[in-house]
Amino acid sequence: MRIVTRPDFDGVVCAVLLFEAENIDVPVKWVEPNEMQGGLVDIQQDDIIANLPYDDRCALWFDHHYTNKINKTFKGAFKIAPSAAGIIFDYYSENFRRDYSELIKETDKIDAADLSLDEVLHPENYPYLLLSMTVSDHNKADEFYWNRLIDLLRKYEIEEVLEDSEVKQRCLTIIQQNMEYREILKENTKLKAHISITDFRSFNKTPIGNRFLVYSLFPESVVNIKIRYDNEDREKLIVSVGHSIFNRNCNVNVGLMLSRFNGGGHGGAGACTFHVSKADDYIPKIIEILLRNEPQEDYVEII
Repeated sequence: MRIVTRPDFDGVVCAVLLFEAENIDVPVKWVEPNEMQGGLVDIQQDDIIANLPYDDRCALWFDHHYTNKINKTFKGAFKIAPSAAGIIFDYYSENFRRDYSELIKETDKIDAADLSLDEVLHPENYPYLLLSMTVSDHNKADEFYWNRLIDLLRKYEIEEVLEDSEVKQRCLTIIQQNMEYREILKENTKLKAHISITDFRSFNKTPIGNRFLVYSLFPESVVNIKIRYDNEDREKLIVSVGHSIFNRNCNVNVGLMLSRFNGGGHGGAGACTFHVSKADDYIPKIIEILLRNEPQEDYVEII
C-alpha cells in the first residue's frame, strides 16, 4: 500500500494520518494535480490517493477540491471541506494513537486561508502557519524534507517540530524570504480594476514567499492572478488564481473556471498549467472572466 499525495502542507498532514491509520511501509509518492489530470502517474491497485484528482485504479481516495468531484462509486471519502486532511481525520477517527485534533484544526484554517491580517503580516508568530510555509512544490529536491516533516509530525508536538535543526533553518529562511517577497510583489504586481496581477515571468527562478501577502498589499483587489514559469520546464506556464481573503467580493468559481484551462481547484483558489504557446489565448480569457466577476454561467461564452 502506498500514499499518493501532493507536496503542500495539507498533503503532508494527509500522509501523517494515513501512515498512522493504515499499514504502510513504503515512501510517499509525491505528484502534482496536473500530472494526475494528464494521466502521467502510474497508479497501482493498492494506492491511497489524497488531496489529488481521482484515478480508477486506486484502492482509496480522499479529496475536497470542487473540480475533482466525481459521480461514481469509490472507496474513501470526498466532500467540499477546508482540507483533505480533515476528511481523512474523520474517516479514521478511531484509528489514531495520538491526538491530532489541533493539527487538523490548523490545517483546515491554513488550507482554507481563514487567516487574520496579523497572521498574514506576522506568520512567524503562528507556529503551524510558519511551518506550512516551509512546504513548497517549487523544488522537487525537497522531497526528503516533506518526508522528514511527516516523521516529525507523527512523533512530536509543534514546539518540538520547530526545534528540529532542518525545520528551524527553513523557518528562518522563510522569515527572510517573506521580507524580500513583499518588495518583489510590489514591483511585479499591477492592478487592473479589481484584479491584482502578479507576473513573475521575468525571473529565472520564481520568487518564493508568503502566498497570502498580496491580499494585504492590494486591499482594493478581490482576486489575484500569479503567472510564472515552471522552474524545471520553461515551456510550461503556471497560472494561480485566488480570491482575496480580506476583500471577499469575487463571484467567480476559480476551480471551475480553471478546469477550462487545463487546471482546477476550489471555488476560491486554484491553478492551471499549460504550454507557453497558449499564454496569449488563455491569460486574457482568464482576466476577462475575472473582470466580469459574474457566476459560472458566463464562462463558456468567453472561452
